Amino acid sequence: MKTSAGTYAIWGGRLAIFAGAAVLAVAPLVFRVTDVALLTEFLSLLTIAIMWNLVAGYADIVSVGQHAFVGVGAYAFFGFAVIAHVNPFLAIALAALVAFLFAIPVMAIIFRLRAAYLAVGSWVVAETLMLAAGKLSAFGGGSGVSMPVSVVRVFGVHPAERYATIYWIAFAVAALALASTWLLMRSRIGLGLTAIRDDEEGAGVVGVNLSGLRILCFLWAAPFLGLAGAVITLQKLRVAPPASFSIIDWTVYVIFIVVIGGIGSFEGPIIGTVIFFLIRSYLSEIGVWHFIILGVLSIAVVLVEPRGLWGLVRRFLPGDVIPITRRPPAPVARQAESVPHA
Repeated sequence: MKTSAGTYAIWGGRLAIFAGAAVLAVAPLVFRVTDVALLTEFLSLLTIAIMWNLVAGYADIVSVGQHAFVGVGAYAFFGFAVIAHVNPFLAIALAALVAFLFAIPVMAIIFRLRAAYLAVGSWVVAETLMLAAGKLSAFGGGSGVSMPVSVVRVFGVHPAERYATIYWIAFAVAALALASTWLLMRSRIGLGLTAIRDDEEGAGVVGVNLSGLRILCFLWAAPFLGLAGAVITLQKLRVAPPASFSIIDWTVYVIFIVVIGGIGSFEGPIIGTVIFFLIRSYLSEIGVWHFIILGVLSIAVVLVEPRGLWGLVRRFLPGDVIPITRRPPAPVARQAESVPHA
């Protein structure tokens, strides 16, 4: 593809993203309640995918236990809003804080491990937290409990009003996750993370603080996962260990989304989330074949292009649609060359 055509394609992609964001910004005003509910789920899953991509795609922490922080956020929100009678809107922010605090000891445990052992360790921690949640009688034990009507009505008396409020919260969380992580990647920290993604050993040799950046990414992701857990609880109107700590919904599907979209890229989680929802919407009626198609598709994409669909598209483009790297400054002409000869 010629450079000019590639540049046009990049700007076309940016316009598509801006158009999509504009539609999402007014979605409750133009779509039906069922569509708004589906878009709320889309934004929650997009937030989780952005965070897993940051942790696994850039910091090289292949965690399969991030559903732990989604569940912790869900239970923390329920505890503050329903049991402690804290303002439900404030309880959402407190859920992020609790997820962050939980991430500190979890990090101290699993960061002693590496590679496959770290992945298994993160999963064991998540399952342990799920079992512990099932022992909390105030939260309904193993079967869970629904949110009381008095708390639910805070977000809207009528269903349409309530769905719209929850959607705006999910939209704000996703926008904050995307914008703040983009700014992080545009900083010197992001430069180090990009170096780790491209060549971990080489990054360490040139002085990138590998451990420090991994800790930062892990702790960065936890509060956003907690916020996503609070939004998911609002949408489901209940907490229960198998749903709030679901490894299928909040880890397996997310890994599929990021891998098929493009791990280690900013565009990948967006592309993967869109494809996942399209497949689920149109193929869910065929039952188990729906999951088989998801698996076959992910394997096929990885075999053709390990960087996912975005990596495949990126071969033909001169740059990223969402740029996170800065162009090097133009070389300064040597002074000697600028001095006219006598």
